[in-house]
Amino acid sequence: MKTGLETLILPAGEAAAEAAARTLAAGGLVAFPTETVYGLGADAANATAIAHLYAAKGRPAFNPLIAHVADLAAARRIGRFDARALRLAEAFWPGPLTLVVPKTEGCPVADLATAGLDTVAIRIPDHPVAEAILRAFGGAVVAPSANISGHVSPTLAAHVASDLTGRIDLIVDGGPVAVGVESTIVGCFEAPMLLRPGGLSRERIEAVLGSPLARPPVEAGSDDSQPLAPGMLASHYAPRAQVRLDARDIAPGEALLAFGPARLPGLDAASAVMNLSPAADLDEAAANLFGHLRSLDAKGARTIAVMTIPGEGLGEAINDRLRRAAVAR
Repeated sequence: MKTGLETLILPAGEAAAEAAARTLAAGGLVAFPTETVYGLGADAANATAIAHLYAAKGRPAFNPLIAHVADLAAARRIGRFDARALRLAEAFWPGPLTLVVPKTEGCPVADLATAGLDTVAIRIPDHPVAEAILRAFGGAVVAPSANISGHVSPTLAAHVASDLTGRIDLIVDGGPVAVGVESTIVGCFEAPMLLRPGGLSRERIEAVLGSPLARPPVEAGSDDSQPLAPGMLASHYAPRAQVRLDARDIAPGEALLAFGPARLPGLDAASAVMNLSPAADLDEAAANLFGHLRSLDAKGARTIAVMTIPGEGLGEAINDRLRRAAVAR
């Protein structure tokens, strides 16, 4: 991760919104208030910036992240809304509701932000500072809570500074937040499902839908389950190919997911080779992880051999994802 950054703190206003937009466009990290908690923002289309965000938070796994947008038109550019999802969006946005919907064709949100899923979590925050930053930036911004992973979510700029000074580029101080708990998450699946309770009650959502919200399956909280949304245990993007970890050689016909210099016996016989980071940079490897897995899987190899990846820093999360991908199915 980027370390030793000079973290600038600016009072909310037009100048701060423009500075935040410039920082996001340059791949930087910006903390800003929403009505729920302070979020740590990165360009949702920039996988490298998102890798830096995970590293700054010390986030233990690549959980799906919420893409924050300025309005419904922007939301519909990245997600597909059926009638019920649209009803909820029109009733509660802007506000503390996140909707998980299928990605649009060509959705620009990076695979790293969606943990390799075919769905995207979207929210329009109800806060003037967040809205100003999103409009100035012009794109989707992923923004998990602006704290070290596992710490209490921040409701003041001072909380953010205590955790993340020297780890991020900018904090926009908009005073205390109003709600103080994270957004409610509803999965807009065949049956709308409450995935995480939060700042909007189940009862209000069900009143708009005219029917009860489904509950997540019990296995959604298990250690090897498929992720459904931010705030729940996230599992792997599961390729069709078998994944073989800590490969020290390549069998004929295997695809190789390399890291650093790829000099393994049998390399010439590999059906395809992609390198997470030729320079052995863990941030770069994290940014490429889901996209490279998808690409190798699409090439039709029966097995993807994965070179050993160090376990420190983002390597812990990379290895966690790869272990889940390697589970026999």
